[in-house]
Amino acid sequence: MPFGIAAFRIGVYALWPFGYTAVERRDAGAPSCIGNVLWLVLAGWWLALGHIATGIALCVTIIGIPLGIANFKLIPVSLLPLGREIVRTDQPFTAAATTQRTGW
Repeated sequence: MPFGIAAFRIGVYALWPFGYTAVERRDAGAPSCIGNVLWLVLAGWWLALGHIATGIALCVTIIGIPLGIANFKLIPVSLLPLGREIVRTDQPFTAAATTQRTGW
C-alpha cells in the first residue's frame, strides 16, 4: 500500500512539477526508511536514471531547458519517495513541520 501511494505521489508531481517542491517529513520514522531502501533497490535507481537521461536530453535544446530542470527536480522523489510530501513553493513547510518547529 505505501508503495502505491508513493507511486501516485511521483505521478502527480511528474504531471505538473512547476510551482511545487518536495520536502521531507520529520515524522516519517523507521518504516519509511526500510521502505525507501526497498524502493531504491527495486525501482528507485531505474527511475532516477531515466530522469537524468531525459533531463540531459531536454537541456540540449533551449525550449526543453525548463522541462529538463523539472526532470532533475524529480530525481530525489523518485529515489526515496517515502517520507516526503509535495507542497507548493510559496509554502515550503507543511503544517506538521510548522507545528513541530514552533510548538503550536
